[in-house]
Amino acid sequence: MSPSRGVLVPAAKPPEFRRRAVDLARSGQQPVAKIAKDLGISESCLRRWMAQEDVDAGRREGLTSAERKELVELRRRTRVLEMENEILKRASAYFARENVLPE
Repeated sequence: MSPSRGVLVPAAKPPEFRRRAVDLARSGQQPVAKIAKDLGISESCLRRWMAQEDVDAGRREGLTSAERKELVELRRRTRVLEMENEILKRASAYFARENVLPE
């Protein structure tokens, strides 16, 4: 359970599971909804995997999985740098006040 929201988030499925699920859905042997139910995932989840696979293969516009991963990492790094910058600003202001000589 996510401590911040109190919402149960399903565990991420391995890439091979996703790949095989997408292949099965694309085979057209069964409806996407039935395949998703049989695999224990939502239909929207399977359709999202299918769309992402289209982007990764260049058949559709959008961010590839690698680009999406890089974006997440860059955003995380930006947050860390912003926090570090804020800490340095506060420390600098604190030490500047401490070093001022009274008149």
